[in-house]
Amino acid sequence: MNTDVYVSITPMAEPADGCTVELERLGDEIAELSAHLDAATARLLELSREFDARAGWNTGFRSCAEWLSWRVGLDRGAARERLRVARALATLPRLAQALARGELSYAKVRALTRDRRAAARGGPGRDRRARRAHRARLASSRSIGRSAGDRAASHDPGAARVSR
Repeated sequence: MNTDVYVSITPMAEPADGCTVELERLGDEIAELSAHLDAATARLLELSREFDARAGWNTGFRSCAEWLSWRVGLDRGAARERLRVARALATLPRLAQALARGELSYAKVRALTRDRRAAARGGPGRDRRARRAHRARLASSRSIGRSAGDRAASHDPGAARVSR
């Protein structure tokens, strides 16, 4: 299977004169709001973990995931995954803090906690899912400890970048 990806490093369009400052402001606001969402997600995961541990869902529901599906409107699979991540973060304080500070996205934290579970089963070479999680961990390890502002400041629009 050929997995070569070709990327053009030529900008598609240049911003109009005078728009650069406004576009930078918009980009900064997007990064700031994303960090706020990640911090809110961290709090939501803490609350979900506590609610589950205290069996607050045990009012006719079979599981906390089922309750979350009913109360919050999450798909049951997504609810189970959120609870898995919430439980994992209880044992990973640095990851939990990075999510709460908005330094890592929920998607990256989710991949990192899955990778941790895969490592406990025997390492990243054991199965396809573990290998995928291992690649995600490697790809996101560069962003741990960097704020959204640091990431934005280091962005080079002319550099070739492939994202999967």
